[in-house]
Amino acid sequence: MNKRIIRLMAIGFSSLTLVACTSPGGTKTDNTADVYDGGDAYTGTASDGQMSMGALDDPSSLLSRRVIYFDFDRSDIKPEYREILEAHASYLADNAGVKMTLGGHCDERGTREYNLALGERRAKAVSRLISTLGVSGDQLRTVSYGEEQPVEMGHNEFAWQKNRRVELIYRNQ
Repeated sequence: MNKRIIRLMAIGFSSLTLVACTSPGGTKTDNTADVYDGGDAYTGTASDGQMSMGALDDPSSLLSRRVIYFDFDRSDIKPEYREILEAHASYLADNAGVKMTLGGHCDERGTREYNLALGERRAKAVSRLISTLGVSGDQLRTVSYGEEQPVEMGHNEFAWQKNRRVELIYRNQ
């Protein structure tokens, strides 16, 4: 009987240890995007048909900024994001093989259906602006996540501001 209890405790402890070792799916609070869109992230250089990560990962480059934030219940792009979007448009125009997914997100307020539609309007607003700057429509894909993928889990203005966004995700073809 004593051996059985010890064995069960050992199994339970092992299970807890394995669970504790897994990567958390926690919240992100920085300006990078980790939304999975079915594509793979680029590696390599522009000369081999894939994009160079140098400029995209350089924190001093506008290309490293890949989140556009929105006001409550709005899909218009704020003037402060124009320069960032121009830099991404220039990069995409110069690298015709590079593709981007624009993921629209909302805060938790509003119905699921309304937030999916608002996320889509936000993603399409960014897509329209980038397209007017010379990027082929074939390079852009829009998707709405509505309120389903918050980066901040709070129920306050700080969290809501972080969740009203479009994420710019570079991807493979």
